[in-house]
Amino acid sequence: MRLKNLKLLNYRNCTELSLDFDYNKIIIIGKNAQGKTNILESIYFLSALKSPRTSNIKDFVKFGEKNFKIEGELFKSDTDILLEVDYELNKTKSVKLNGLKTTPKNYKTALNTVLFSTQDLLLLRGSPQDRRDWLDSAISQIYPTHDERLSKYNKIRIQKNNLLKEEKVNFDLLDVFNEQLVITGSNIIFTRQKFLSELKKFALNKYEGISSKEKFSFEYSFPHSEIEDIAEALRKEISERQSEELARHQACVGPHRDDILFSIDGNDSTKFASQGQQRTIVLALKLAEIELIQSKKGYSPVLLLDDVLAELDDVRQNYLLKSISNDIQTIITSVDTLLFEDNFLQNVKIYKISNGVLVD
Repeated sequence: MRLKNLKLLNYRNCTELSLDFDYNKIIIIGKNAQGKTNILESIYFLSALKSPRTSNIKDFVKFGEKNFKIEGELFKSDTDILLEVDYELNKTKSVKLNGLKTTPKNYKTALNTVLFSTQDLLLLRGSPQDRRDWLDSAISQIYPTHDERLSKYNKIRIQKNNLLKEEKVNFDLLDVFNEQLVITGSNIIFTRQKFLSELKKFALNKYEGISSKEKFSFEYSFPHSEIEDIAEALRKEISERQSEELARHQACVGPHRDDILFSIDGNDSTKFASQGQQRTIVLALKLAEIELIQSKKGYSPVLLLDDVLAELDDVRQNYLLKSISNDIQTIITSVDTLLFEDNFLQNVKIYKISNGVLVD
C-alpha cells in the first residue's frame, strides 16, 4: 500500500498544497507551527475520518474560508484508488471513492495508517480515556464496524444519563437502556480484548527487542473474556450500582469506564515505570500495530511519524528506524534531517514547509 499523492485545499493553514508521495520514505521538515503536523493529520483523517487532535471538524477549515477538501491517490493491490473528503461549514462531510459517494464504513476500508506522535508518548501518563481512545482508534484500522458500535453505545449512554437526571425516573425505560448498553457494551469489550490479545503477540516481542531484561505485559481491565460472561457481568454490576447511578445521574458501568493495565516485572507501568520504559512500551505498541495490520490485511499500512524522533533517545531512535522495512511507506516530520543517518536519507524525498507552503 502506498499513498501516491496528497492535495489539500483550505485545510488548517494550507490554502492549496499538493505533494507527490510516490516514494517509500518521505521527510517533511520545517520549524514548529508551520504545518508539518497538519499534513500528517490530514493523511490520518483521509484514512480514518477522524483526528487525534480534535473532534470538531470545523477546526480543519482554514480561518476565513467556508470549506476544506482533502484528496489522495492510493496504490493498493495493483489498483489506483482516489480518496476524497469534502466539508462545507454547517453541512455534513462528503466522502468519495474513485469519484463516487460512499458510506464512511465502506470508505474506511481503503487506507490504513499508523500514526505515532509525541502525544502518544504520554499514553501511560494520561487518563484512562486517553488509553481507550488509542485502543479504539487502533481497533478501527482493522475492524471498521467498531466505530459504529462505539457511536451507538455512546448515544444510548447519553440517553440514559439524561433519564437519570430527571426528577422522576421512568424505571421501565431505564431497564430498556440498561439492556441496550449491555448488548452493545459487551460487544465493544469483547472486541477490545480480542484486539489486545492479538496485539500482545507482536508487542511483547518488540519490547524484548529493546529491553530484554524486563518482563512487559498488558491486560484489559474487565475480567471476563467470553461475550456471554461479559454481558452477564455487566448486567449484574449495573444492577448492583443502580443506587450510585441514580445519585450521580450518570452511567457508572460499561466500556466507557474501562482501562488497559500495563506492567513491567509485575509493577503498574503508569505509576512505577521510568520515562524511558514508558516510551519503550509505546514504541513497542506502535510497531506491533503495523505487524498486526500486515498479518490481517496482507499489506503494510502507511506509517506516520510526527516529530517523534526528537523525543526518543539514540537506542529507541535506532530501533524504530531499523524496524521500518522498505515495504512500509513512511512519512516523517522533523525540524531538520540531523537525526537521520546518511544511509537512511538515501532514496528519501524531502519537503520543506513554511506557513503551510512548500519552500525550496
